[in-house]
Order: sequence, then C-alpha cells, then structure tokens
Amino acid sequence: MSNQARQEFYQRIDAQHMTPLWEVLGALVPKAPTSPLQPALWRYADVRGHVMEAGRLITAAEAERRVLVLENPALRGNSSITQSLYAGLQLIMPGEVAPAHRHAQSALRLVLDGEGAYTAVDGERTTMRRGDFIITPAWTWHDHGNLGDQPVVWLDGLDIPTVRFFDAGFAEHGEQASQEATRPEGDALARYGNNMLPVDFAQAPSEPTKVFVYPFARTRDTLLAISRGAIDAHFGHKLRYVNPATGASPMPTIGAFAQRLPAGFETLPYRSTDSTVYVCLEGEGSADIGGVQFDFAPNDVFVVPSWHRLRLRAGSDTILFSFSDRPMQQALGLWREEKIPG
Repeated sequence: MSNQARQEFYQRIDAQHMTPLWEVLGALVPKAPTSPLQPALWRYADVRGHVMEAGRLITAAEAERRVLVLENPALRGNSSITQSLYAGLQLIMPGEVAPAHRHAQSALRLVLDGEGAYTAVDGERTTMRRGDFIITPAWTWHDHGNLGDQPVVWLDGLDIPTVRFFDAGFAEHGEQASQEATRPEGDALARYGNNMLPVDFAQAPSEPTKVFVYPFARTRDTLLAISRGAIDAHFGHKLRYVNPATGASPMPTIGAFAQRLPAGFETLPYRSTDSTVYVCLEGEGSADIGGVQFDFAPNDVFVVPSWHRLRLRAGSDTILFSFSDRPMQQALGLWREEKIPG
C-alpha cells in the first residue's frame, strides 16, 4: 500500500475516532521508560520570599490552603511534580487556621521552617517540628493552625495526579474551622508506634497507618545509630518509613524514605521506575541526575524522573527525605530498580 493510500485511510478512520496502533506502538510500549519529566531543583533560599509574600496577599481562610505548587518544568499547568504526585510549599501565619476538610487524596507534610504550628487529624493534634513527617490519610478530617509567633512552612506531598487519573476525587468541608480534640496529643503514636498495638486492633496492609506523625528526632537518632554499621554503596544509610502495624507503606499510594550520607561520601549510580522527590533536611551536597548536576542545601527540593541515573555526593553530613509512588508500582508489579556498578 502506498504512503498516500495509508494517509487517506488514516483520515477516514479519524472521523470515527480511531487511530492505527502501528504508528504509536513504540511510544506506547517503549523498550525502557522515557519519562517526559525534567530533573529540577527548587532552592529554598530563592523561593522563601515568594512564600512569605503569599502570606501578605491572601489569608489561610481565604485560600483554604495557602500553597505555592512546585510544578515540574515539563508539566507546567498540571499541578504535578511527577506524573503521579503533587508537591507544594504551604504557609500558615501566626494566629491563622487552615480550615478543616477531608478528601480522597492522601497527603504528607514535611516541616521545613518555623515553629508553633499544629496539624489535627481525626480529632488529635500534633505539634509540627522541623523535619517531622506528618500524614493525613485519605478521607480523614484535618486542619492546621499556628499558635506561635513565627510563620511556619512545610512541604505538601499528595497523590492528586493519581486520583485525578482515576477520576476518583471527592472532598468535603468541615462544619467548623478547627476540629474538637477528642484524643490527647501523642495518643496515636503511643498506641500504634511503640512495637505494641491495641489488643483488639487488626488492619489490612492496604490501609493507611494510624501513626500520623513520625518525629524527626526519632528519624535522626535512628539514622545515626545505623551509621555505625556498614554503608551501602548506592544509598548510604537509607530506611523506608512503614506502618508499624503491618510493615507496609504508611500510605498505599505514597512511599517515604530517609537517608544519611556521611561527609565526602558519594553514592554509586542508581535508577528506578518511581520518579522521586527529595528534600535536604541537613547538610549540603550535589545530585547528578541523568548527567545534570544540582547543588543542594537545607530545605531545597529536587526531583529525579523515572529511570534517570542518580548519583549523590555529600559535602557535609547530610540527611535527605524523599517520597515517591513506589507502593503503587510495587502493588501493580511494575516497579524496577538498577544498582549500577562504579
């Protein structure tokens, strides 16, 4: 068949909303992931001023959530930092309340800057301290408030693009701006986070954790303790956060990790299919992402696209937090990694 005959055929079937698979098969079923994402870094020192300016332009009550979204340069307009995840910097000023609501999307908070704020989840508050990893599982009531005298900024990470892909988003606003406290602070961590569980408690691995705050002080102490042992050439000293009741990811759609790199340590190259968002909590260093180098410092955020080689170097003792859609990929049998020899 001549090329002209094919083109005429394509035009005829186009009227029936059809297209030939053989013209797009290579893109639909690639030999290896070809992510449209770009490696990118947001320097906190450069963006903090914009976050604070937002605090002068709109109140938390007006905005519902005063957030500047971190958009991947290749996905502008999609409110996405990766194909499946959203990230943004949220600000709450002294005396403000971000009103209670709940939604189908799962969310994490990583506290970056300031003191005096709290998050409340289903009737329990937790004080937000720098480096704390806080979860608001899907369809749980949550609000935020600032009882201190400093602005507080944290990184939001949500599965908004994933829920949007499934057309499964729901949301509901609370009748009051702040939830009434029904449990004392620390109750969930005491019940579920100390290698013990309520005697009649049972939970499926797919359900989110009841522990909704992972204090950075514990994370840091744990990383320092394991640093006395052997170091992994590709990860340094790296751990994943889990639901202590099941050993599964804290949320079924988002996995979270913490790692420590000693001063001067450089990882061997590594890649995986889960595009990953990193945050520097302590130290400074550099990330080589697919041949593009980014220097990072505390509170900087950077993103590593799927199947891009990553090589990290620590200029000083460094602690990194990261999150990705790994639990979803693993549940679907899609996740793959490669540890590349030096």
